[in-house]
Amino acid sequence: MTVPATALPIACDLVAISVVVALYFRRHQRRDLVLAYLALNVAILSATAMLASGAVGAGLGLGLFGILSIIRLRSDSITQEEIAYYFVALVLGLLAGVGSGPTYLVPLLIALVVAVMYAADHPRLLPRARRQLLVLDSAISDEALLRAHLETRLGIDVRHLIVQELDFVRDLTVVDVRYRVSTASTLRAPAADHPSARDLPAPPAAGVGQVPSHEGLVGLATRDGAAPVGAPLLSTDRARP
Repeated sequence: MTVPATALPIACDLVAISVVVALYFRRHQRRDLVLAYLALNVAILSATAMLASGAVGAGLGLGLFGILSIIRLRSDSITQEEIAYYFVALVLGLLAGVGSGPTYLVPLLIALVVAVMYAADHPRLLPRARRQLLVLDSAISDEALLRAHLETRLGIDVRHLIVQELDFVRDLTVVDVRYRVSTASTLRAPAADHPSARDLPAPPAAGVGQVPSHEGLVGLATRDGAAPVGAPLLSTDRARP
């Protein structure tokens, strides 16, 4: 490939990964993954460009990828959205590194990938749909009763639930809930990437003698495993010593 033909896909990739990373951080706010996405994209771009140019033999290139594949990476658990951003960062690097086909093909595919990520992860797409992992301090084996219990306690519209753990010894139920919030609550809670979301005051903590509104809820985990701010962590249904 000529230098101009190589420079165009690389420039498109750098612009695209910058836009994708900016979208990710604005919507999900994890600085450590920004570094991971940028490093992965640039590394894949560099390795693929070297292999495609013929400067490195195919056997040596496959050997390098094999060595990298046996390294076990340890990290915190991430959400499915963050896995999608990992895949996009990898694909952008591959597209720009190979750079084969007509001149317009690589920029067009890169623009398509970025447009899909912008639209698919937009806060206005299915804004009422939620998924949370709930831990209840009572063992409820009846699915209909469990659904009614969740809808009554939390005031949500449960669409689907999966009981992950049912412990009669410890009187515990762990359930994966997919639900929809009310339109009013959606309007009151701006999206994470909305500028006004940063100005919202923190919810008040429960005072001494107050009973949280969600009784029977031991723990509430969001998709990334962290408890939401202001969510009660201990049940008040039963008497405590």
